Amino acid sequence: MRVVFAGTPEFAQRSLAGIVDAGHDVALVLTQPDRPSGRGMRLAQSAVKQFARQHDLEIYQPATLRDSASLSRILGARPQAMVVAAYGLMLPQPILDCVPLGCLNVHASLLPRWRGAAPIQRAILAGDRETGITIMKMDAGLDSGPMLAQRSIPVSEEDDAGTLHDRLALLGAEMIVSALTALETGVATFTPQPASGVTYAKKIDKVESVLDWSRPAVELARAVRAFRPSPGATSALGGAPLKIWAASVAQGKGAPGQVISADRSAIIVACGSGALAVTELQRAGGKRISAADFLRGQSLAPGTRFAQTGQRA
Repeated sequence: MRVVFAGTPEFAQRSLAGIVDAGHDVALVLTQPDRPSGRGMRLAQSAVKQFARQHDLEIYQPATLRDSASLSRILGARPQAMVVAAYGLMLPQPILDCVPLGCLNVHASLLPRWRGAAPIQRAILAGDRETGITIMKMDAGLDSGPMLAQRSIPVSEEDDAGTLHDRLALLGAEMIVSALTALETGVATFTPQPASGVTYAKKIDKVESVLDWSRPAVELARAVRAFRPSPGATSALGGAPLKIWAASVAQGKGAPGQVISADRSAIIVACGSGALAVTELQRAGGKRISAADFLRGQSLAPGTRFAQTGQRA
């Protein structure tokens, strides 16, 4: 099948690789423009662009799709179908209408739950026991189109945004290949999304990664997992910013942010309800280290207070 693909990060690259490996003719690859990245703020190519270049696929990087040039470029590729995965731009109606067999989206949630930009992180933050992949036919709404396929996977207490992303990316790649086969052979059937159970996964704001110690420990443990590997959950000690990379719920009581105990195994910090056992941290400009290594360079007496970034403890 002749396909146009639109996607940007690694999640999308896995789907593109699956489509190429399955022997489909990828006539055009759309991906976001190169963006400044890293400490040097050098222009970085998306994972999808890097893969497309390695496989000699034609690449198009428009800043918007709401112009005649983008429509003409897609029409010129003569696609039978279009696949979108974590692209980052909405497809306007003229593009949705120009593809004969429609535009399929690979979405990392069990729609209609977690429509939007950050379904993986939102599922962890909410304490969802399962999530999954939905393949849907795109319409003018936000992840609201009819569904072709849906499969679930469990979310464990050990999963973070990185591990869950990787599992979902592999599942999405497998499912989109099957979906294209169903579309090509004329056996694809689409089911409208349920009207109930709709939730929205808004984009993660870095402000959300600052740990509010007045919240229950179970919620803060989820936040640490949801913001790992990026942007990282943050706090402060003595006014100096820290990132907290690993933590779990523990027993203990005290004023929110107060150190209850600190030893080689963990730093126990009181929360609004319960306590958080912090086992891996990172000072600004430093490396990720265990609680034991952190305490070798800094003693923490009971009663010491963690605070939000920028606040004095």
